[in-house]
Amino acid sequence: MDPNLSPVGRRAAAIARHLAAVLPAPPRLAPPVEAAPCLSYAPPESNEATQAFHPAELRALLDGHHLRERDWVFGAMEESPLFCRRSRGGGRVFVSPDYNEGKEGQREATMRRIAYLASRGVFRGWLTEPGPDAELRKLALLECLGVYDHSLGIKTGPSMLFHALCLSPLAVPATRLSAAIHALVTPQPSLLQGPTMEPASSSPAARRAVAIVRHLAGATTSSLGLGTSCCLAYVPPESTEPLPAFVPVDLRRLLDGHNLATRDWLFRVMEESPLFCCARRGLGGSVRVFAWPDFNESNKEEQREATMRRVGYLARRGVFRRGSAIKFLGTKRHHDKWLVDTENYVIKGCFAMTELGHGSNVRGIETVATYDSKTREFIINTPCESAQKYWIGGAANHATHTIVFAQLHINGRNEGVHAFVAQIRDEDGNVLPNIHIADCGHKIGLNGVDNGRIWFQNICVPRENLLNLVADVLPDGQYVSMINDPDQRFAAFLSPLTLGRVNIAVNAAYISKLGLAIAVRYGLSRRAFSITPDGPEMLLLDYPSHQRRLLPLVAKVCLYSSAGNFMKKMYVKRTPEMSKAIHIYSSALKATLTWQNMTTLQVSKALYAEFLSAQKKTKPFKGLGLDHLNGPIPVIPDNLTSSIFRSSKFQMDLFCLRERDLLKRFAEEVSHHIAQGESREKALMLSYQLAEDLAKAFTERTILQIFLEDEMNVLEGSLKEVLGLLRSLYVMVSIDESVSFLRYGHLSRDNVAGVRKEVMKLCSELRPHALAIVSSFGIPDAFLSPLAFDWIEANALSTGSH
Repeated sequence: MDPNLSPVGRRAAAIARHLAAVLPAPPRLAPPVEAAPCLSYAPPESNEATQAFHPAELRALLDGHHLRERDWVFGAMEESPLFCRRSRGGGRVFVSPDYNEGKEGQREATMRRIAYLASRGVFRGWLTEPGPDAELRKLALLECLGVYDHSLGIKTGPSMLFHALCLSPLAVPATRLSAAIHALVTPQPSLLQGPTMEPASSSPAARRAVAIVRHLAGATTSSLGLGTSCCLAYVPPESTEPLPAFVPVDLRRLLDGHNLATRDWLFRVMEESPLFCCARRGLGGSVRVFAWPDFNESNKEEQREATMRRVGYLARRGVFRRGSAIKFLGTKRHHDKWLVDTENYVIKGCFAMTELGHGSNVRGIETVATYDSKTREFIINTPCESAQKYWIGGAANHATHTIVFAQLHINGRNEGVHAFVAQIRDEDGNVLPNIHIADCGHKIGLNGVDNGRIWFQNICVPRENLLNLVADVLPDGQYVSMINDPDQRFAAFLSPLTLGRVNIAVNAAYISKLGLAIAVRYGLSRRAFSITPDGPEMLLLDYPSHQRRLLPLVAKVCLYSSAGNFMKKMYVKRTPEMSKAIHIYSSALKATLTWQNMTTLQVSKALYAEFLSAQKKTKPFKGLGLDHLNGPIPVIPDNLTSSIFRSSKFQMDLFCLRERDLLKRFAEEVSHHIAQGESREKALMLSYQLAEDLAKAFTERTILQIFLEDEMNVLEGSLKEVLGLLRSLYVMVSIDESVSFLRYGHLSRDNVAGVRKEVMKLCSELRPHALAIVSSFGIPDAFLSPLAFDWIEANALSTGSH
């Protein structure tokens, strides 16, 4: 083998030698396939029974608010070539360029998208317009942006093999492809010594493209003699599924909850911009596919520049949300100075709280800000390596300013963690003196975000740069605060993080909708096996096992959406008295909706404190939905029938019984450990298993209670019946997946067995409504992967250039 070959060249040579040894010679072209009956795609809409409801009604309930704004955003994205608006199969498909290009190219693409969104007004008013409606609109737009962002991995996954063919600047004409095929199937001396590589001037992607072409050429349509006329044809589900029994927008209004029109506007804004999607080439000539090698060779700089262009584009379109720390921790002097420029992305900020040595334990951070009363400045310093600000999004390349969290020292006294505004780069992007910034390195994903590390070497910031909503330092060095208790003051400093938890939780539900919309549509068009000797193959979603896998997830995401809307509306209407409840609800829902259990103990501790408080003061439970603890213990019937299983009263009684029992058990176990000499914190940790069960019981009861309230507000009709099926399936699956009901005797073994049978019944009854429900999610077709539509054409080798 030629020692001068690159690693890619050597791998290509090895593949060529292997193929030359295993492929027959001389080649014989396969005879043309006759136009015999082939597998064909039948759209679910063409053969399903009449739908019982209109999906628009359900969408209205699912989205819950600002449907027109959501649709406006979706439409804005669909209209723009920045979002890759080329049509295929009757709808647009979006594929991110981030995983095909170098990192520099990826960042440029991101910033162009952001600039486009900003120019469309997507970010307008996110910080400057007050009131709950403005905040709900902002959250709706964030959810729309999340739909675009998280659709990328789903769409690139099935087809990454052809990435180099699609992205290479090297053209591969048909004559050259034929020559490559012939070279593969005919042993030649040159193949034994390594394949002929492209000139040194060709890019690595180009050389890989040639190697992959040679490797795959034997499977092309021309060599197999396949014709398109006899191939399986895609049939859209809309042509075979029944008409919806409800208006999908009504369900979407419940699921999204607010600002539907704003969300749709943002989707359109992204669809209109090539920054959010590049031109598709490759399979079927209509969809871009990606290969792993180019993804590996993308550099961080390219990806981050793309991100910043997207951010800038979104800012110019009025979408962008920046400066929350300044808005919520600062006062008028900070708002006047920074908010408008931050919202318009003239100032690019980052949030420097996490350190190498301290993440969740913010109170333990080591960065120090010392006040100098002579100069009236704070001197910010990184005293040790563990104090370096770490994993700070935007710091490595683009941020011009940062919110620094540091221990405030005045005259030798530590006043605790405070936040300061510090400039870290000049207008030209140069790092300022006495500041050191380094990259955190390549990540598995999201390399368009430049996570970085920051060291401060005694930099000086004006006294006015202290974000002083909670506390301030007077010119003479006097420390003043309206909150005397240090614990409460620290909690006030961290209160802006609540919005982050809320946003993570609701976006987790939205991203789940994206995947489920794709999976359900695919299950309504893809067939496999026949249950009769000569009968047609069955749709995947007609298999009970497939229904059991997908439809419970559909039910869960519908209830999660309702809970997320409850959390958002509570947040935007917050008062100081609601802070504790908001913290507990947001922590619980974030953990549940994102499959994270790190907040389990935190939620359980709060419930334990409420329990002890009520016991000591002999006062009734108030708030957090714990009022049911004041009443008698619910009684669960011995013999449970299907009608009882589906009764909302039975469902709430059972969930309340479980929560009540687990709270009592948890309190008793913690008290036992304390009696044995353990500290309160250690006792809580030792009771973690019960804490986990209790937190889950609290969250599931909360989600059910919220959805029941939404369901009660829906008029009698088909939509209300479907909501009842979704609710009952959620409850039955929650019981089926939790051993606590059986472990602690909340249900008998026979009744638990009956629950599993009820799950299958409910899945069967929801099956006719599946398409209408996912249509209610309000996600434009352009954001769904090829699998949701004509997956045959998307994977065809016989059409277009590859």
